[in-house]
Amino acid sequence: MKLQTAFLAAAAAVFPQPGTAQPPLTLDQIFGAHATKLSRQIDSKWFKGGKGYTTIEPSAAEKDGSDVVLHDTATNMTTVLLSAHDLKPAGSTAPLAIEDYAWSGDGRYALILSNTHRLKRANDIGDYWLVDLQTKALRRIGAEQPTASLMYATFSPDSSRIAYVCNNNLYVEQVANGATVALTRDGSDHILNGTGDPVYEEEFDLVQGYKWSPDSQRIAYWHSDTSGVGTFHMIKNTLTPYPEVISFTYPKPGTTLSAVTVGTVSANGGPTTWFKLKGDPRQNYVSRMSWAGNSKEVLIQHENRAQNRNQVLIGNADDGSVRTVFVDSDAAWIDANADPKWLDHGKYFTWLSEKDGWRHLYLISRDGTSVQLRTPGAFDVVSVENIDEASGTVDYIASPDNVMQRYLYRTRLAGTPKLERLTPASSPGFNSYDVAPNGQWAFHTVSRFDTPPRTDLVSLPAHRIIHTISDNAAMHALVADTPHGASNFFKVKVGDGTELDGWMIKPPNFDPAKKYPLLVYVYSEPAGQTVQDRWGGPRYLWHLMLAQKGYIVASIDSRGAAAPRGRAWRKSIYRQIGILASTDQAQAVRALIAEHPYIDADRIGVWGWSGGGAMTLNAMFRYPDLYKTGIAVASPANQRLYNAIYQERYMSTPQDNPEGYKNGSPITFAGNLKGNLLLIQGTGDDNVHYQNMEQLVDALIANNKQFSMMAYPDRTHGISEKPNTQFHLFTLMTNYLADHLPAGGLQAGGAGTK
Repeated sequence: MKLQTAFLAAAAAVFPQPGTAQPPLTLDQIFGAHATKLSRQIDSKWFKGGKGYTTIEPSAAEKDGSDVVLHDTATNMTTVLLSAHDLKPAGSTAPLAIEDYAWSGDGRYALILSNTHRLKRANDIGDYWLVDLQTKALRRIGAEQPTASLMYATFSPDSSRIAYVCNNNLYVEQVANGATVALTRDGSDHILNGTGDPVYEEEFDLVQGYKWSPDSQRIAYWHSDTSGVGTFHMIKNTLTPYPEVISFTYPKPGTTLSAVTVGTVSANGGPTTWFKLKGDPRQNYVSRMSWAGNSKEVLIQHENRAQNRNQVLIGNADDGSVRTVFVDSDAAWIDANADPKWLDHGKYFTWLSEKDGWRHLYLISRDGTSVQLRTPGAFDVVSVENIDEASGTVDYIASPDNVMQRYLYRTRLAGTPKLERLTPASSPGFNSYDVAPNGQWAFHTVSRFDTPPRTDLVSLPAHRIIHTISDNAAMHALVADTPHGASNFFKVKVGDGTELDGWMIKPPNFDPAKKYPLLVYVYSEPAGQTVQDRWGGPRYLWHLMLAQKGYIVASIDSRGAAAPRGRAWRKSIYRQIGILASTDQAQAVRALIAEHPYIDADRIGVWGWSGGGAMTLNAMFRYPDLYKTGIAVASPANQRLYNAIYQERYMSTPQDNPEGYKNGSPITFAGNLKGNLLLIQGTGDDNVHYQNMEQLVDALIANNKQFSMMAYPDRTHGISEKPNTQFHLFTLMTNYLADHLPAGGLQAGGAGTK
């Protein structure tokens, strides 16, 4: 297999060979208490359609307090809208700690989220405080509820009311006087109103499970009955003398699902009108729901359990009747759409579909008879950023010529599509945007593989920089002042001639006459893309540090990775997760070895996190003679242990695809281990459960295989909670590589030098 290397001067920054004065990176600089970090990421909220934006700034007058500051978008003049002094509850000497905030539609009120704690996957539950910007009156929403017990509070469109979830029930409170009405009363440990179960949250992004009607008179919401779903238990051992048991319902592949229904209720209270969805609610999903351009109808996305058929329905809010508008289907799976936008007074809605082999934007008529393609071409629309009906345009992210990069494009909503790139040629790399509601401004962030991000306020469509929000000067200096070898992107052919994308970092003192260890960073699951021309954060810095120690570090995207390379690429792994991708990875590594004599075939390492941890295990177990050392972090070792929505989307059910589940699960091949393996997992991982590591350890012991393992008590999937955790984790990994995959170039014949 011939390796085809492309040094992309326009795609990756290549630094000159450093002088001896440049010090190498240290773990303390990356993960320590005084590590260099990116400037505070944008916490801004667009204000009054984009005329201004607000930020949270440290207060000069109140210690440990924050002000909410308004910036005029055009002039950058600033005004303190809310001072830390304004955010002191009655009887308190300390201002509220602002963890999130939102503005009412009329701009008069703010909702401040504070005192949060973790529930399910994020810090979703806490206290919400209403602030009147005119009078500075401050009031805790849901005052009759226990403190720190509210979730997902939002203003009604007319700014007169606030809805929230508490104890799995839905409430509405009047802004003017605090009068409250309970919209549901049956919420319990097993009945969820206005939110979703942990699997709906993870896979369908269903956290706030309700939507205000445009006229503020009704609320559409999800209702989930989780009784009958299997219960998962986790144990916390570090806080109390006796363990704390955390239990939650969690459907695993092939098991009973939550029964999910949707309906509407008056914001004044009263009975719910349930939509009359066909089929068993435990064998179908309501993946998305939104008001259908008016306050009488709701657009419902109703997917079958296999997730290969999305029936788009319009439901009547008065009587619950539904009619089919459009059906999107695929031989593999269908991705649900975020809230479609209604255009031309509700005659059309927007839709992203892969129906022609690429992810494109369509306009679909309300009766489903007209389906118009608005972004034709052999490329994928990555995301829609803004739709401006007044100008008749839509802005979206795509990268037709380089799937490792991202740019902002614009097309027309009517007439002959005209594709126009808004991101200027002077901004190559990975570009992202937060576009103002009026479409005239955007926060534009650009980064490159070796270059930290910079964020500017720009005007659209001219893309003129108004001023810089964050230049990340400290991180730029850190990167510039440390030794670099060559960084490059490449392409490698595998198997049937398929080309895979990859990147490589070489040691600063690289000598092609020597042989170096290769460490491959893997993911290659359908949810991610590792080969991108974008800043990789602390993980990139760690890879750079390893290169400085004498490793070649590389990453390759297998088929099925979430790159904008078309439907056929992404869905080639259907029913064979872990099988095709691990084969691609092994063939790519062998091609690299064959093409580059400086790669030491006896020192091949692999590491990954989450799905990348599973890929690491598959590499070590399925190709034990190729990979000598592996580090698998938070790894799903057995596909039958992960959540039903994700796993069945790509693999069908275990009953339907037993061989796929068996052959795609690393645990099946644990007896093949020959090399050095380090397993790492958080015992409090509520995504990839610690159960995975315990079952894998059990299998390795049964096969008399030696390995190393590290359990981080009570840490979740990111293994970042509590002091020093990330520093400890990456120190452990660095030391393990030093012990089991020695760094540095070896002279021909085996004499080692670094």
